[in-house]
Amino acid sequence: MAGILKVDQYQDFNGNNIMTSDGSGNVTINAAAMKNTPVFEAAIVSNQSVSDDTNTKAQFSSEIIDTDSAYDNSTNYRFTVPSGKAGTYYLFLKLQIDCEANSNLDTAKAFIYKNGSVFSSPTNFGQSEISFLSNPIRETEIVVSIMADLAVGDYIEAYGAMEATDSSGGHFGSYSVFKGYKLIT
Repeated sequence: MAGILKVDQYQDFNGNNIMTSDGSGNVTINAAAMKNTPVFEAAIVSNQSVSDDTNTKAQFSSEIIDTDSAYDNSTNYRFTVPSGKAGTYYLFLKLQIDCEANSNLDTAKAFIYKNGSVFSSPTNFGQSEISFLSNPIRETEIVVSIMADLAVGDYIEAYGAMEATDSSGGHFGSYSVFKGYKLIT
């Protein structure tokens, strides 16, 4: 036997709206625990210089979205878990690394830091490395993505490094992006 239930709002026992519908199929989720927030995404606007063989914090200064004002795009270039938003997060970093000279890039690295050091757990590693030692190139894009359990006040930062055949350094380019969001848990 099949049935149809028609309602315009779902409420909890205290009368708080959990979900509402406008009658046209558009549903609004009102319960904070059911939302994928906070969400942040930031980009590098102009090239950022990088010294050779040095872990460097990427300065993602252009906010694309920041639902909870939890990403600092001007001072520390970090996402900090806001009050009441502890949980499991998906984090993503893509760095464009350019050595500024043809065939000079030996190694490119990207890191997601948690509370000041490279994120690491038994099942997640917040780093990625590409080696071109036998055939150096000029530039590449390198990606790291992880899921991480974060507590209120934990902060997440993006770092990168490069090694050039002539130790000249290079830059992080404008095709770089750093983002994340809380998973519904």
